[in-house]
Amino acid sequence: MNPNETFELTMTRFFRAPREKVYAAFVQPELMGAWQCPRGMAVEVSADVRVGGAYRLQMRARDGRQYAVGGQFVELSPPDRLSYTWAWEGDGPVPAGLQTVIEVDLVSRDGGTEMRMHHTGFRSAMESANHRHGWDSCFNKLNDVVDPQGTAGTLTLLGSASSTYVRTARMGFAEKGVAITLKAVAPHSPELLAVHPFGRMPALLDGEAAIWETTAILRFVDESFGDGPLLTPGRISDRVQCDQWVSAVNCYLYDTMVRRYVLQYIFPKGEAGQPDRAVIDRAVSEMPAQLAAMEKVYERSDFIAGDAISFADLFVAPILHYVEQMPEGKRLLTDMPNIRRAQGVIRQRPSFVATAP
Repeated sequence: MNPNETFELTMTRFFRAPREKVYAAFVQPELMGAWQCPRGMAVEVSADVRVGGAYRLQMRARDGRQYAVGGQFVELSPPDRLSYTWAWEGDGPVPAGLQTVIEVDLVSRDGGTEMRMHHTGFRSAMESANHRHGWDSCFNKLNDVVDPQGTAGTLTLLGSASSTYVRTARMGFAEKGVAITLKAVAPHSPELLAVHPFGRMPALLDGEAAIWETTAILRFVDESFGDGPLLTPGRISDRVQCDQWVSAVNCYLYDTMVRRYVLQYIFPKGEAGQPDRAVIDRAVSEMPAQLAAMEKVYERSDFIAGDAISFADLFVAPILHYVEQMPEGKRLLTDMPNIRRAQGVIRQRPSFVATAP
């Protein structure tokens, strides 16, 4: 690389908020602390907001690692423009001491604000790309702060409310107290394929960032938002139990109980538009063993993995809700008191009630 060559990063983002509100989020420490770090991290902010004044961001990841960045305000022209230097301390995305410059312009447009950020001074395309990834996540959090809808203005879940997997994801967000927007799309539709490469439900948009597959979406909400209970068990034995049952749903239970059983009633494909009895009977013959395994795991708790709700419960509950409504499923579950007790508990939870299809 030419020693005089530098790389630049330009990003544009639209916020449904007036310029004054967006500008304030860049310079008021209490607002800066709500978004000036990627999702899943926390930040402490100190700032002397004047030209020549210094600021510092101390970021902390969930694993305890800490990162610090600081600099000085170079230009403050509210509510149109600001600029400041940016330099990492210690082990950051670029070597310590390398100073880059950030320029932010705010333009009123379409009832909101268009932000144009220009970040210059990187030594390589990789340094620029690493910062783009981090800024994307930060600006999603900024949108949470300034958009009147809060997180529902940033997070859009794509899929059908009747899908058990979509309901699992929705329950996860509800358990964490995170508002989202549900957008109804059909499997393999162009809109869904633009987010999920295999066109399956659900898929999530966090701003412009795409997150797909239900487990990944649950992991995202569990580790990105501090409020609400953790959906991942703390003990390794409980985490193993949780993972076993998530895998069991994906590999066995969904195919038997939903694809080859419930959906045969809802979308009959047999002769004369009737349910295909051969397919249903084969699925019903497999269900007692699967339900018996579930009955056993519910002997010691109302939850599958430990004494609190986890990913596993969120995967299982929407499936059993449908199974219980079908004639053979209702009959089989009469002999499963532990399942009925546990499902009675989860069906009282606000997350289950609020996501009823």
